[in-house]
Amino acid sequence: MSTAAIGPEPEFGPSTSPSAIRSALLPEDVVEFDRDYEHALDIARDQLSLTDLVETLASWSRVARSTQADPAAHRRMLQAEDRALQTGQAPAGSRSWSTFKTELGLQ
Repeated sequence: MSTAAIGPEPEFGPSTSPSAIRSALLPEDVVEFDRDYEHALDIARDQLSLTDLVETLASWSRVARSTQADPAAHRRMLQAEDRALQTGQAPAGSRSWSTFKTELGLQ
């Protein structure tokens, strides 16, 4: 029996394993990673599809690499996000998406 290729096989390396990703995150991100990972596992089990799981791990792998590149900058970004969520105020120096698109000449 032959199987038709549906698409490229996802590449899983040591740095994309859930344990490697989790260990590269700041403690502040671990709870959210665990929640997203468990949700993706539930979807994989219910839908018999690994798509969401692969996408979740790829997304968190990027966060882990960014975190490892500059942990202090990542922590500052998380703190700015928390302040913005608590106060409803955008961080100082930020601009709206509309303004940013105009600056890029996209509008």
